[in-house]
Order: sequence, then C-alpha cells, then structure tokens
Amino acid sequence: MKYLMLKHYRGGPTPTVPFAPMDQWTPDEVDAHLTYMRDFAARLEESGEYVDGQALSPEGAFVRFDGEGRPPVTDGPFAETKDLIAGWMVIDVESWDRAVELAGELSAAPGPGGVPLQEWLEVRPFFTGAPAVTE
Repeated sequence: MKYLMLKHYRGGPTPTVPFAPMDQWTPDEVDAHLTYMRDFAARLEESGEYVDGQALSPEGAFVRFDGEGRPPVTDGPFAETKDLIAGWMVIDVESWDRAVELAGELSAAPGPGGVPLQEWLEVRPFFTGAPAVTE
C-alpha cells in the first residue's frame, strides 16, 4: 500500500515545539535537518519502502480552470497559510501502522538547537479504486 506523507510549513494541530521558519535557523541547524531527511530516505530505500519525495519552495499559487478559451485563474501565493506544503514523501509499506510509525520517525527531524521538531505530518493512503456504489 502506498502512502503520501505531507510536511506542512505550519499545518496540523497546535505544535508541541515552538516553530521558527527555516530561514531563521542557523546553517548548521538547516544542515542537520536536511541530513536527517536524507538519511531517513536512504534507510527506506534500503528496505524497499521509499518511492519518492521532494522538498517544496514556499512560493506558488492556486490555479483553476475559468472556462473554455479563457486563461487559468491564479490567486496567491499564500505564504501565510497553515496549509502550505513544505514537502512530501511517498512510501510503499505493508500497513497503515507502518506508515504511521515512519511518519512518527520523520516528525523527529531536528530543528533549531537540534531539538526534534515533533511536527505534525499528514499521512494519506493512495486512492486504489472507486468505491462500490449500491442502490
């Protein structure tokens, strides 16, 4: 079963550790965080559980179709939104429990002062098919 683990810039319930945006971290703190993330992904690659992942820039915009022959509508960026995605990782694991276990480990990535961030991660299973419709 494949799962998407979403890292949000400020998403989820109330943080347990005070949040400081990464652009306010020291270079050593950023390096420690990124090293943790790379090592985590490498370990999952070795176990065959890693599919893909990327960090995302905070810049971007919402885009939607606005009718035939009209340009797409854009709005944003929304850099202040709590739902802005910081990055994602796709894993392929045996069970929901394993996906939750790995998200818990990823949540422990170090932040300022080397303290684990304890950030909330959103874990979502891939859609595997349309639900059965009964009348």
